[in-house]
Amino acid sequence: MRIRPYFLFGDMLANACIGALVALVMSALISPAWPMLVAMFVSMALGMLMSLFIGLLVFFRFFGALEVMLPMMFSGMLAGMGVGMAAAMGPVSAGTAIWVGALIGLVVLTATYFANFLINRRVPL
Repeated sequence: MRIRPYFLFGDMLANACIGALVALVMSALISPAWPMLVAMFVSMALGMLMSLFIGLLVFFRFFGALEVMLPMMFSGMLAGMGVGMAAAMGPVSAGTAIWVGALIGLVVLTATYFANFLINRRVPL
């Protein structure tokens, strides 16, 4: 698998943007009045739905739907869950939510590339 800079940049941009946006929305939506378990499930589902719609509207057309969808949806799910549960414990500032969400998106992308490497490596018999 060759890694082309255009698609690598697109993956990084898509995952960081989705993570940051989902985290920002969840920090505004979830308050400490929410039970943590409910906040986790709601933010996970909303994060995945937001990733799907934003991917359809913005990123799939430029970077390929199949290549971008898995890490984006996973980034949205984890960023939503993490920031949603943190917001259920106490207020999360917008700046913190954006940075944490973008970092989660980039970590998910790195894990996805590493998993792809492990799955596709050739093992001599």
